Amino acid sequence: MQVEIKVPVLPESVTEGTLGDWHKQVGDSVAVEENIVDLETDKVVLEIVASSAGVIESIAFDSGATVKTDDVLGIINTEAGAAASPEASAAPEPAAQTPATTPAVESAAAESATGESKASPAVRKLLAEHNLDAADIEASGKKGAITKADVERHLQQQAAPAAAAGLPEQATPSAPTLPQGARNDRRVPMSRLRARIAERLKQAQNTAAMLTTFNEVNLKPMMDTRAQYRDAFEKAHGVKLGMMSFFTSAAVEALKRFPAVNASIDGDDIVYHDYFDIGIAVSSDRGLVVPILRDADQMSYAEIEQAIADMGARARDGKLGIDELTGGTFSITNGGIFGSMLSTPILNPPQSAILGMHAIQQRPVVVDGDIVIRPMMYLALTYDHRIVDGKEAVQFLLTIKNVLEDPARLLLGV
Repeated sequence: MQVEIKVPVLPESVTEGTLGDWHKQVGDSVAVEENIVDLETDKVVLEIVASSAGVIESIAFDSGATVKTDDVLGIINTEAGAAASPEASAAPEPAAQTPATTPAVESAAAESATGESKASPAVRKLLAEHNLDAADIEASGKKGAITKADVERHLQQQAAPAAAAGLPEQATPSAPTLPQGARNDRRVPMSRLRARIAERLKQAQNTAAMLTTFNEVNLKPMMDTRAQYRDAFEKAHGVKLGMMSFFTSAAVEALKRFPAVNASIDGDDIVYHDYFDIGIAVSSDRGLVVPILRDADQMSYAEIEQAIADMGARARDGKLGIDELTGGTFSITNGGIFGSMLSTPILNPPQSAILGMHAIQQRPVVVDGDIVIRPMMYLALTYDHRIVDGKEAVQFLLTIKNVLEDPARLLLGV
């Protein structure tokens, strides 16, 4: 029986995707729910898994191809034997399989050809671009297949000695020899996520009347509270007590007091949201993603910390679902983890505001008439001036400052 490998139904906001690396090749056996190929959309990387066990009979699209919902990517033969023949272990080609090779051939050229035959089209292209021999690369894929990560790791290993010697990366042995002082350009297509980020940020600049207001917060009370209850908190809840639960809870309290900051514009209407879905910006290798904490006002500090830790790990692994990245009424981004002292974050449309956190620095401040050293952080609130007035924005940020400088305020509701 032949079973189609199809692109799953994508959400309305996602019209197409780009095929990533194939984890299975023609002739490979697959189990039910085993990942076959990755699909990169403008939001997340989806895993397309096998609906039935069998053997990959054909592949219709190469890595890098643009596909849409219900496109047939390949065929699984459920009646084929569990073990695939060496001849069937060729690279994915829509029309035909690679002819069998003689096992006794052990020359370097034959090894190179075998290595390349087990690589996806995208990997073979990468090998050609960098003038690499497949036999020189340590393969980590199934049945000795060379993956894109293998090639990139090989390039990094070659670049390291050159960098240590003060040489440009182009001077590594595998790279083409260039005239001294040559100036090169490398043209690399944007990933779908990067293109989407660019589109959204430009949309925000073009449509919203963005303005940023600043304040600074003394984090000593919050840090003292964390230090006092850190061990008991982790023992009780199995998660560390971080800063984000304090900032998220403070933001929710401020949103309750200033509903316009939690609202959005839809045409000529203002939509006030009576729920608090907070987006937490997370940096990943693919770019910035903003998973959503649904109903953050109903979450305890422990639940917030657990959710952020889980979403952060899955964001870095590309395991977030599209539904976890859509929606959101307000966002928080922390440039301080990268050392940013002050910045003006850009809105995440259609949201009307975003809170920017920055690096904590020990600075001299005046407290009760005395100059003391305190851990200080600059806060930035970028807001859409079409819907949020300056007075509201300033008071919103001041509310966050007051809550963080006196955490007991949340308990007392003041």
